Amino acid sequence: MTVRIGVIGTGMIGQQHIHRLDTLVPGAAVTAVTDHDGEVAARVADGLDHDVTVHPDGFALIKDPEVDAVVVTSWGPTHAEFVLAAIGEGKHVFCEKPLATTQEDTLRIIEAEVAHGSRLVQVGFMRRYDAAYRAMKQTIADGAIGAPLVFYSGHRNPDVPAAYTREMAIVDTAVHDFDVARWLLDAEITAISVIAPRSNRHGLGRGEAEDLQDPLLMTIETSTGAVICCETSVNIRYGYDIRGEVVGEDGTVSLADRGLVQVRTAGTAAVGVPGDFASRFHAAFDVELTEWVAEVAAGSPLSGPSSWDGYASAAVCDAGVEALQQGRRVSVDLVEQPALYR
Repeated sequence: MTVRIGVIGTGMIGQQHIHRLDTLVPGAAVTAVTDHDGEVAARVADGLDHDVTVHPDGFALIKDPEVDAVVVTSWGPTHAEFVLAAIGEGKHVFCEKPLATTQEDTLRIIEAEVAHGSRLVQVGFMRRYDAAYRAMKQTIADGAIGAPLVFYSGHRNPDVPAAYTREMAIVDTAVHDFDVARWLLDAEITAISVIAPRSNRHGLGRGEAEDLQDPLLMTIETSTGAVICCETSVNIRYGYDIRGEVVGEDGTVSLADRGLVQVRTAGTAAVGVPGDFASRFHAAFDVELTEWVAEVAAGSPLSGPSSWDGYASAAVCDAGVEALQQGRRVSVDLVEQPALYR
């Protein structure tokens, strides 16, 4: 079965996903696109080697009978309305993070999906599809390091735009660490504290953001008693570097350096570091969409990040922002998890 897919949002991520779906993912065909800038959507459609309908808005695309499933890569605040519309039409929807920009909207999505009676929504937390993270997950599941006690997670960017704020280090950057930590540890996050060390000089006097508090260190408590230590450093210059190590009762498991080779010269040994998220996680994005399309085509229950995962991550982000702004530990209080997501 070919899954006919409509893509809402034809910016950078949208165009990358359209390319994947059209050239790399078996059983997928992009049949419709839309964007708030209709000219961009038209150019993207013209660049494909088959006919694609350009819709005036996301709601028209969702209602299109030639669209079986929807991919949402539009501006974050528009996500909830498009996801809810797709659920209303009974169509599967893959939504890039955030699922919604407020907890209230994520709960509206959960309520709509529960009322529908089956999972239709997958959230784009691509780290769960990265080969290295999956190997870490399997190592923990095999019991090789004993029960997990501490997870160290580092998210480092070479730089960020001038409009980037300290809150974005939590809601746009660390949100991936929150989700992958919940998945690796099979635990919910129950509380968070945030510490701001002396700021990196590269974050000082930066346009709209003025003096950016960077890096941030977060201490995070979980329902199993394991503790997460999360670092965001978004002006570290040397590259896009994702670090991770789980300390267990009997050993540790960590992400390996990403370089394909190690170069020894002039008294040094060096391993290459990715320059951005696309080069670090391009394979994870490929696997993510391939598995999603396969499950949609087969009518199988979705196994990827759910609406509940989108809600739980949003709750942690809100608590993290409060902890940062108020300088205190903040509890993460979740509603009761519906049976659909257990």
